[in-house]
Amino acid sequence: MEFVKAKLSDISLMQMIVKDEIQNGIILYRSDDEIATNIRSYIVAKEDGDLVGYGALHIHTKELAEVRSLVIDSKSRGKGIGSDIVKKLIVEGKNLGLKRVFTLTYQKEFFEKLGFLEIEKESLPEQKIWADCINCKHFPVCNEVSLIINL
Repeated sequence: MEFVKAKLSDISLMQMIVKDEIQNGIILYRSDDEIATNIRSYIVAKEDGDLVGYGALHIHTKELAEVRSLVIDSKSRGKGIGSDIVKKLIVEGKNLGLKRVFTLTYQKEFFEKLGFLEIEKESLPEQKIWADCINCKHFPVCNEVSLIINL
């Protein structure tokens, strides 16, 4: 398994992998242009040269970032790829000097196994809630959980 920074040429495959999760309301839709603008935030997992998953570290402040858009191809789940991506994003956050990383997720136990602790959504930066959550089909009635890890 190879973990590398995403390239612009990965965007179409990234969109294919996340398509079902977007339709199911698990992950927010991001346009090709939005992914391209934030391409440096993404780490992709490649197995035998095939893109099988990815995630992003989106920086909100000089101390706080978010793990978002974490998705693994359905045929490649259960192999620890998602955990490896999150661990690599956390290391990247530490190297940048971040103090905390949060996530909004339906996969609470997955993130708790990685050391994240549940927090109240209201403690998240307002710009996060209004910039992303307002675009979600579940907004304002959402059962996503907020978790955070101190670096």
